[in-house]
Amino acid sequence: MSKVHITKTAEVSLTGHGKRADVVLADLFPDYSRSQLSSWLKEGLITFNKKVVRPKDKVFEGDEVNLQVDFTTSDDEGYLAQALPLNIVFEDDYLLIINKPAGLVVHPGAGNPSSTLVNGLVHYNESLNQLPRAGIVHRLDKDTTGLLIVAKTLTAYTALVRQMQNREINRQYKALVYGDVISGDKIETYFARHPKNRLKMAVTRQGKEAVTEFSVLKRYEQYTLLDVKLWTGRTHQIRVHMAHIRHPIVGDQLYAGRKHSLKHAPGLLKNAIACFSRQALHAYHLSLMHPETHEDLTFTAPMPDDFYELISLLDNEDEDHIS
Repeated sequence: MSKVHITKTAEVSLTGHGKRADVVLADLFPDYSRSQLSSWLKEGLITFNKKVVRPKDKVFEGDEVNLQVDFTTSDDEGYLAQALPLNIVFEDDYLLIINKPAGLVVHPGAGNPSSTLVNGLVHYNESLNQLPRAGIVHRLDKDTTGLLIVAKTLTAYTALVRQMQNREINRQYKALVYGDVISGDKIETYFARHPKNRLKMAVTRQGKEAVTEFSVLKRYEQYTLLDVKLWTGRTHQIRVHMAHIRHPIVGDQLYAGRKHSLKHAPGLLKNAIACFSRQALHAYHLSLMHPETHEDLTFTAPMPDDFYELISLLDNEDEDHIS
């Protein structure tokens, strides 16, 4: 068991005069998220002039703000540290950029209590156990490969989450999908848990907004290689949206439905497609603003071997078809 005590004081400035309490708190205490500050405010752990106020209440210049938070972290709330290989693309005092391989679950959960990226991260840097989600700013599915952002301080985590919420972080993927995609498009739908299969997500009439933009990189006889940009980050978003437009991702066991036909594919390609047992989806590009220096950062990750080999087979078949 470890006890955490936070005490902070501040004063509302002229720029905060007449604004909502939760808005002013986000400016006064940038190390914490607005939702966390609002929660503490509702619990009476933050006061203005020694009085409890609601998040929507207006506050005024000169008001004295006091934050007093005590909480206990038990051992079972911490993540188990495990020595796992990490492909670190970039690291400084504030963040890590990880290139995640296929088969690695990001967060522990039902069916995957250990041997996840989180377990490897807290072994690599034990201070990450003190951050929400061990500092992981966004997720990738177990069998999706590519770039992930991990914050190393609470200030960096809060700043990066805000960038993500404001759609200021650019995340691009390469996806191989079934069928001939004629042109690029932008998919804008509502998104929620599938009404019948709780393992799946689905396009729905109401729910959270989900926006995916894509362009065509290369067309093959029965497949299309896409460049996909995420504007929002819903669970399984790209996989669901591609299936929604009837171009599911090759190898997607959950959303592609029954095996697609390979009428004209030669034996080698047909076998490679049939044996590709994960979604052909790779987060290859990431750009963001550094949470401390405000420098623009850009990272790229090459295709993993299995995806690269599949594309190479398609390229060779395409050349043979043309000749």
